[in-house]
Amino acid sequence: MRAMNNATEKPPLPDRLSVDPHSPHHVAAVFEYPIGIRLNDKERHDVEEYCISEGWIKVAAGKTLNRKGQPLLIQLKGRVEAFYR
Repeated sequence: MRAMNNATEKPPLPDRLSVDPHSPHHVAAVFEYPIGIRLNDKERHDVEEYCISEGWIKVAAGKTLNRKGQPLLIQLKGRVEAFYR
C-alpha cells in the first residue's frame, strides 16, 4: 500500500483551465504548482485560458483592456498540451 503525501501529489490538469479567479474554469489547486502550456510544440508563457479537447488557447491582445478592465483576449488554435514543470 502506497502512502499518500499531499505535498508531492499534484492534482490532475483539467481539460479547460483559466487564470481568472472569477471564471468557472479556474481551479486554484492547480496554480499551487508551476504549469506550462505548449501550442503546436512551442511553449507559451502568456496563456490566460486553454482547452485541450477543443484545441485553443487565449492570450492577451497587447495592452488592450475590455470594458470591465480585463485584458482583451484573442484565441489561437492548434494542438494544446498542458504539463507540470
